[in-house]
Amino acid sequence: MDSEYVLKETDFLVSQTDDKGKILFANDDFCKIAGYTIDELIGQPHNIVRHPDMPKAAFQDLWETVKSGRIWTGYVKNKNKSGGYYWVYATVYPNVACDDAGKCGFLSCRRKPSREEIAAAERLYTTMR
Repeated sequence: MDSEYVLKETDFLVSQTDDKGKILFANDDFCKIAGYTIDELIGQPHNIVRHPDMPKAAFQDLWETVKSGRIWTGYVKNKNKSGGYYWVYATVYPNVACDDAGKCGFLSCRRKPSREEIAAAERLYTTMR
């Protein structure tokens, strides 16, 4: 089933990962829209929601940006557990939840993008892989 879930204006998805991208926290909106329980998400790689339409180059840019200590923003098409998809405008913050060894994770906050923003991202992503 490849149907789109359109976020509501009030949806705000939040997740926190360790330095390798494993999920440490997910809020209720993220669980609901992705279709997973919190227990199913904790400890999983964040790419559990990666849609195959997303170009690898977009995530390469994300990781290079946050690992250098800078904030990354961009449009992401994610898949949910039932096989559908949803678009988000994501902001990923580096260097959160540092442990005693100095390893830090990431915080991602996502909101509803406009149809125009999605269309522009789709056009851009067809030029990338």
